[in-house]
Amino acid sequence: MTTAYITHPDCLRHEMGPGHPECPERLSAVNEHMRSSGLLEELNCIEAPLADAEDLKRVHRASYVDLIFENAPAEGYVQLDPDTAMNPHSLAAARRAAGAGLSAVDEVMAGRAENAFCAVRPCGHHATQVRSMGFCIFNNIGVAAAYALEKKGLERVAVIDFDVHHGNGTEDMFSAPPWQERVLMASFFQHPFYPYSGTHSPAPNMINVPLAAGSGGEEARQAVEQEWLPALENFKPQMILISAGFDAHREDLLGGMALIEEDYSWITRELMAVASRHSQKRIVSMLEGGYNLSALGRSAVAHVKTLAER
Repeated sequence: MTTAYITHPDCLRHEMGPGHPECPERLSAVNEHMRSSGLLEELNCIEAPLADAEDLKRVHRASYVDLIFENAPAEGYVQLDPDTAMNPHSLAAARRAAGAGLSAVDEVMAGRAENAFCAVRPCGHHATQVRSMGFCIFNNIGVAAAYALEKKGLERVAVIDFDVHHGNGTEDMFSAPPWQERVLMASFFQHPFYPYSGTHSPAPNMINVPLAAGSGGEEARQAVEQEWLPALENFKPQMILISAGFDAHREDLLGGMALIEEDYSWITRELMAVASRHSQKRIVSMLEGGYNLSALGRSAVAHVKTLAER
């Protein structure tokens, strides 16, 4: 079995105006680093499908999904919140980003891939049930997790988030019934920092580990070993989904943490070990943040290279 690499050119066409940090060059950097590393030759490259509205409505309110579909601009920009806008290509990009997660779940559940990485944008983990937020339109990881549970017969999945920002949207979706018993979410993130949430776990299935600015590999590894791994061992997830944000890297000036590539490799190996014990090795990882183009590309390669180790 191989590692699937799922992306789509539509994700490069979404942009939110000059100077916006969540830019098409982010995805280009990931793709180019994958190519120059030689890693792409080892992966099963798949084009992401378009997620249907019904797929999105498993975790988003129907009124919100309809609002996005109905207000996608034919020209110019539509501002969804202070940080997030849509251009004429954004709806397709957002549907491809969510659709990549659906395809990834299909690949690993069918046994065609052991794990998958979705190189997509816009990112998703700040999008709540009812609103866009923080560069995110649809919650890609949430859509994939709900699909795995509702359409693929799984009883328990874990969502892991190592972005520098707390995944408040994912927490919003899964911290209450009907998902609370079926989804474990574990994360670390810089605090105090946008979106200024996560300091208190709203439910027993939320394992939040706030870290101070300047925290690096030692603090991240301690969070994983002391908080994440015991919870994962107890929960025994049948699939692990990863919100893979690389903006906690020490070179990323949009954050204030100090991880390096080897830290992302180490975290990935630890999650693979859990997946090997409980999840039939099934992992679906989806790109979130990362705004220093070089650090983003190198970190994504480190993460995917580890996933592809056999």
